[in-house]
Amino acid sequence: MSSGPQGAAAPVLAAGALVWRRGARGGVEVLLVERTQHRDLSLPKGKLDPGESLPECAAREIAEETGCRIALGAPLGTSEYRLPDGRDKVVYYWQAELDDDREHEPFSPNDEIRALHWLGLEAAKRACTYAHDAAVIERFEERLERGHERTFPIIAVRHGKAADPYSWDGDDEARPLTDRGRRQAQSIAGGIAAFGPERILSSAALRCVQTVEPLEERTGIRAKPRVDLSQEAFDSREAVARRVAKAVRKRRGTVLCSHAPVIPDIVSAVVHETDAAETERTHRASMLHTAEFTVLHVSAGEEPSLVALETHCPPAT
Repeated sequence: MSSGPQGAAAPVLAAGALVWRRGARGGVEVLLVERTQHRDLSLPKGKLDPGESLPECAAREIAEETGCRIALGAPLGTSEYRLPDGRDKVVYYWQAELDDDREHEPFSPNDEIRALHWLGLEAAKRACTYAHDAAVIERFEERLERGHERTFPIIAVRHGKAADPYSWDGDDEARPLTDRGRRQAQSIAGGIAAFGPERILSSAALRCVQTVEPLEERTGIRAKPRVDLSQEAFDSREAVARRVAKAVRKRRGTVLCSHAPVIPDIVSAVVHETDAAETERTHRASMLHTAEFTVLHVSAGEEPSLVALETHCPPAT
C-alpha cells in the first residue's frame, strides 16, 4: 500500500523502551540487547503487529525480547532511519524503570536475542551500534538531570462509539456501546494497560462502564463507576479537580473514562496540579474522538511536574 503524492511506501512502525534500573552502587544502568543474527547492540524494540497500538507493542516486545515485564513511563520520542530495502522506519520509545516487584521471565538466548547487557549511561552510549540509540539515551539523561526519570500516568479516556442519542429511546445514561464501540474498547485496552495504571475510574454512564470492561480484564483492576464523572453532574469540574488532585497527591496512576465535555476538565486539572501552562498542545490533547485517550505523565518526585503528554487513537477496528 502506498501513500503520499508520490506514492511513497508507508513507513514501517516499531516501538520499544529504554529500560533502566539503579545499579548496585546507586548509578543508573540501561538495558541493551545483543541481537543474534546482526550481532549489534541496541535498545530493545520490535515491529507493530496488525491491530496493535504503539504502547502495547513496546510493552510486548520488551517482554518477548528480554523477559522484563514493564510499565511504560514518559515517551522519549522517535528514531527514524532508512531500511536496506529503501523503506523508512520509525521507532517510538518510552522510558521504563525495571520494577523488582513485578514477575519477570528468566532470559534464555534465542534466535532473536543472544544476550542482555546492563550498562551505565556513558558505557551504554559508547556500546550502542547505532547513533540513534545513543541519542535516545541522551534524551533520558536530560530527564534524569531534572529528576524526571520516575513518572506516573493520569489517563483521560473518552468512551467508545455509543448508540445514537437522537434515536435512542431511553435514559441517556443507559445508552450502550455499539458493536464498533465494543471493538474500540477492546483495541485500546492493551495500550492503556501498557502504562501500568493502578486505579480505574469511570463515569457511571453505561457507555463509559462498558469502555473500561476490557481494561479491567487486561489489568485485573476493578473499575469504580463515579456519578461525578458524568457529563450530567452539576459540579463535574470541581469533582474532577478533586479526583485528579488526590491521584497526584498519592502518586497513583489513574484512568478516568468520561465524556467529551468532561475530558478538558481532566486535562486542565492535571495542568493545574502540576503548575504547568495551558497551551495549544494541552488543548488538543483534551479534544478526543471516541475511544481516544491522552496520557499525562507526571513526575513522581517531591514536586509533581507535567513531564510529557501523548494521545492515542484506537487501532483500526
